Amino acid sequence: MSDPNATKFTNPPTFILQGIPGLEEAHIWISIPFCATYVIAILGNFTILFIVKIELSLHGPMYYFLSMLAVSDLVLSTSTLPKTLSIFWFNSREIDFNACLTQLYFIHSFSIMESGIFVAMAFDRYVAICDPLRHSTTLTNYVVTMIGLAVVLRGGLLILPYPFLVRRWPYCRTNIIPHTYCEHMAVVKLACADIRSNSYYGLFLAFFLTCLDVSFIALSYVQILRAIFSLPTKDARLKTFGTCSSHLCVISVSYVSALFSFLTHRFGQNVPLHFHVLIANVYLLVPPMLNPIIYGVRTKQMRDRLLWLFTHKGAEVFSLCSGIQAKLEGDPAGDMVLS
Repeated sequence: MSDPNATKFTNPPTFILQGIPGLEEAHIWISIPFCATYVIAILGNFTILFIVKIELSLHGPMYYFLSMLAVSDLVLSTSTLPKTLSIFWFNSREIDFNACLTQLYFIHSFSIMESGIFVAMAFDRYVAICDPLRHSTTLTNYVVTMIGLAVVLRGGLLILPYPFLVRRWPYCRTNIIPHTYCEHMAVVKLACADIRSNSYYGLFLAFFLTCLDVSFIALSYVQILRAIFSLPTKDARLKTFGTCSSHLCVISVSYVSALFSFLTHRFGQNVPLHFHVLIANVYLLVPPMLNPIIYGVRTKQMRDRLLWLFTHKGAEVFSLCSGIQAKLEGDPAGDMVLS
């Protein structure tokens, strides 16, 4: 058998994803929470998109941004989890070089888009709470469309250099990636070249965008909290504060886990590799599962529409089944129900 470390290639035909290094024996057990998280994320985000689409009263800025967040979550989780689960379940570790670059691009570009959506949602909440009379005139459909376009272009263009930089390096060390997916620095670390341009550009994006977005979010929520504490009743203050705190918790999980992963690649030589890979999966798995719950189910209009949908459709199905049963038993009332 040839030594992979001695192999010479520029662009390898495939990479080998190792999964979670050091925990290979536990892959099957680890796959259970991963799979459960993915299923909840898929069902939750598709439910959000479905309800917003069919309910005309939800066609407003807040729910447009929520729909964008749902799409972003679906792309982020689907870009990584199916391949990760195939590693855990079927030991299917190979990934084509171009497929790896595509996965890399989607993961990082949609992570930036999601950060931009958090900023847009914070701004929407700020206007709705602090200046409600001007909400409809400030966040018109045109403004929401422009914000959405800016978020998409920012994420897509800023990450565009990544696949080109990765493709240009020669890979002569190994093609084994100690990760569950093609993370940017995990891939370029395999190159036998000076990768400082990748590292510096990645650090610039991580710190600049994180500082910029977190500053806008923090500023918005500071103003929101000031407005909350000026509300006349204690119940209203507690309810609104509880909603804002849950939003901030989800946002914190996204940013803290993402920054931990970015910094560990560059400075965390003493961090156990399996712990690093697990945390790197957190910011792609946990927020897509929590966002539909925190931003969707906990929103009164969304919750009411969801309950109505289940109860109304459940009553229709029950009535239909009763009609079929009555018809089979020869009861004329069954024809009336079915008609």
